[in-house]
Amino acid sequence: CADSIGTLHYSGVGGQIDFMRGAALSEQGKPILVLPSQTSKGISRIVNTLKEGAGVTTTRAHIHYVVTEYGVANLFGKNYQQRAKALIGIAHPDHREALERAAYKRFKTLY
Repeated sequence: CADSIGTLHYSGVGGQIDFMRGAALSEQGKPILVLPSQTSKGISRIVNTLKEGAGVTTTRAHIHYVVTEYGVANLFGKNYQQRAKALIGIAHPDHREALERAAYKRFKTLY
């Protein structure tokens, strides 16, 4: 969602996917997405689902690592439940419980 907020398109398509794909194809390359765990208004940047109409710039298949100030989530080769657990682990602590509830609701198990 590097170019939209929900259904609002606010920028052109940049080079994010090119860098992610290039890193994945490079010898010893690692596609890494780095972001703060929450916005300046305290809204979690790690969410259980995207907003309706959100544009997806880089697919889940292209990102191997996500980094926040709370750690690194290794997503490469992981199933949905493993990815959810890893991402919850690097979310802001104030949002982890809600993310865990959402994961439980979706997967009917907590990992």
